[in-house]
Amino acid sequence: MRKIAFAEVKDHLSMYLVEAGKEQIVITKHGRPAGVLLGFKDEDDWFEYRLENDPRFQRKMLCARASIRKGNGVSWESIKNEDARRSTASTVRADARR
Repeated sequence: MRKIAFAEVKDHLSMYLVEAGKEQIVITKHGRPAGVLLGFKDEDDWFEYRLENDPRFQRKMLCARASIRKGNGVSWESIKNEDARRSTASTVRADARR
């Protein structure tokens, strides 16, 4: 994470925006942190940022975590077993059609 003075960022914004895709840049005013410049490497980074900062998504995650704590979740083992069962059933059906 780099620290750069506001005046410097203002004068060279496009350059620092490219650099912010690689690392966050803390913008300072009078030597004190005043903001952060974030860049995105690609559309996936932009999508992830929007998702992580969407209050609706955050509420859903909080509800899902509370539900899991109450025991209303599905174990990873169950998911793997179900996937294996479906794969086996799919293979059997394909063999039967031949």
